[in-house]
Amino acid sequence: MKIITAIFLLMAFASCDQQDEKTSAKKEEAKTDSVKVFLVALDSAKKTLALPGELTANENVQIRAKVQGYIRKLNADIGSKVSKGQILALIDAPEINTRLQELNEKVNAAQSRYQASKDYYERISIASKTDGVIAPTELQKSKNQMQADESEQNAARFAASSYRQVGGYLAIIAPYNGIITKRNIEVGSFVGNAGEKPLFELEDNAVLRLKVPVPEIYTGAVLLDNSCELTTRAFPDKKFKAKLVRKAGSIDEATRSEVWEFEIPNTGRELKAGSYADVKLFFLRSGKSLVVPVAAVVTTLEKKFVIKVTGNTTQWIDVRTGFNMGDKVEIFGEINAGDTLVLKPTEELKGGTKVIAKLSN
Repeated sequence: MKIITAIFLLMAFASCDQQDEKTSAKKEEAKTDSVKVFLVALDSAKKTLALPGELTANENVQIRAKVQGYIRKLNADIGSKVSKGQILALIDAPEINTRLQELNEKVNAAQSRYQASKDYYERISIASKTDGVIAPTELQKSKNQMQADESEQNAARFAASSYRQVGGYLAIIAPYNGIITKRNIEVGSFVGNAGEKPLFELEDNAVLRLKVPVPEIYTGAVLLDNSCELTTRAFPDKKFKAKLVRKAGSIDEATRSEVWEFEIPNTGRELKAGSYADVKLFFLRSGKSLVVPVAAVVTTLEKKFVIKVTGNTTQWIDVRTGFNMGDKVEIFGEINAGDTLVLKPTEELKGGTKVIAKLSN
């Protein structure tokens, strides 16, 4: 009887040991969490970016007086459309006219002296061909006088011509086609002083320039159709199209952006220089890149990373982000197409953790 009891006790202890082993195995299995994963794929990265811009005139010039005088006549006012070479105003400066007349008279006097000395030289030159009539020194003296009078005549002509050009400054001329946007003079105003306001400001706004500061991250991307769309506060319901014509070629240190300049035809003069614009730019990468769901990237104060699953073991991989396309983001790092990433990782899921990967639909 004792022997049978001992056998039953041994069997009971063996059964308990097996039960404990099964329970321990189940606990170990419960510690291995399952996570949703996805396969990284190459895709075309696109981004629509809204940026502020500023419209400026194609050309803008401040017109000033080069000589002192009084405004005698005004031919243009604010808003006037003018053509290249058109006279905008006339300056009255009597002393310039008087001085020009004086110089013209000096030219006439110098010309008369030169003509007289030339005639004298020619006469004695003919006479000197007869021996003993004209001394050689007298002939040379008359020739020198003729040359001196000729030089004096040329100098007088140059002086008159130079001052005649100054007289041309009495007419204020438009340097190109455009619109007068400012006028700071009246008839009778004294002009020509240093530091005074310009007489007129002239803008050529048949074509406008649009300046847009593009963030550094987008400066290496391709701009779709090399153009952009814009609206203004004056025309919020109307879209205009502008063509990219030049880039600054340098990143501004303060704003970390590069200025891109677009041109907009404005023959109807609807748009105004100085206006602000809301600009839409459509960017895309020249080639395909790795694109993942935004939730797949963990962002901390120190870094950005994704969690890669290899052989049911997790690994943190540092990445840099590119275009943020709303629900998806472009990433760069030690990741290849076809790698398995955790769909919604957290900092709590440490590297080296054993997981059961479940592919997300």
